[in-house]
Amino acid sequence: MSPIQTLRSGAARRVDLLPMTPKEQLHAGRTVRRVAQLLVGLWLYGTAMAMFIRAELGLDPWDVFHYGVQEKLGWSFGTVVIVVGALVLLLWIPLRQWPGLGTVANVFVIGIATDVMLGILETPDALWLRWVLLLGGIVVNGIGGAMYIGSQYGPGPRDGLMTGISRRTGLSIRLVRTSLEVTVLAVGWLLGGIVGFGTVLYAVLIGPAVQAFLPMLTVKVTPPARLALGVPDDSAVDSQGEGQDLVDTRPAQLATRDGERPA
Repeated sequence: MSPIQTLRSGAARRVDLLPMTPKEQLHAGRTVRRVAQLLVGLWLYGTAMAMFIRAELGLDPWDVFHYGVQEKLGWSFGTVVIVVGALVLLLWIPLRQWPGLGTVANVFVIGIATDVMLGILETPDALWLRWVLLLGGIVVNGIGGAMYIGSQYGPGPRDGLMTGISRRTGLSIRLVRTSLEVTVLAVGWLLGGIVGFGTVLYAVLIGPAVQAFLPMLTVKVTPPARLALGVPDDSAVDSQGEGQDLVDTRPAQLATRDGERPA
C-alpha cells in the first residue's frame, strides 16, 4: 500500500471519542499504548511550539501571551507555559472541572519539551527556511495534537477552561473561545509577544491539520458501562463533580472543526 493510500485509509477510519470521567479514562483499557501516545503527542506539540518561535513569523494567540510574559519576567518559555497552564488549571475549580491524566501531563510535558527543543533548534538565516520551519511546525502540531486528543485522557487546561465557561454561563463555545483567544492575543501583544502572518496561518491551518490525523490516531477504548447500557452522558455527573462530556469530546471536536488548539 502506497503512503497516499495509507493516509486515505487512516482518514476513513472511524473511532469515537468517548465522553468519560477521569476515572473512566483510567479504566478504559490499552493503557500502555494510550500513555505512550499521550506523552509522544505532547512532546511533539512542544516541539512544534519551538519551531514556531524559531521561525519568527508569528505565534498562535496563547503563545503570543506566553512570549509576552517571558519578555517581562525573563523566565524560559517552557517555564512560562508550565506556570500559565497550572494557573489556568486552578480556574477549573470554580467551574467544577476535574482534570484527567492528559490534563496534568499537558501542564508539564509541553513546557519541558519546548525548552529542550529551543536549545536544539536555531533560527535559519534564509527566509524560505523559516517558512519551512513554520509550515513544518503546523504539521507537527497537528500530529501531536491528534495523538494527544486521540489518547482519550482528557483535554488540556485551556480547552477545559473554554468548555467549562461555556457550560457554566450558557454562552456558545465559539463566543467563549473567540473571547479568550482575542484577550490573550491582545495582552500578549501588549507585553511584547510576536504577532505576524504565522499567527493567521496557524489559525487557518491547524484545524484541518488535526482533522487529517485524528481519525488514524484515535485509540479505540473500552466504553464505560453506562454508555454500553445506553445511559445518557449527563449520568457521568457524580461525586467527582460533573460529567466529562463537555470536558473530553467537545475540545477534540472543536479541534477538527474550528482550529482549536488542544492544549
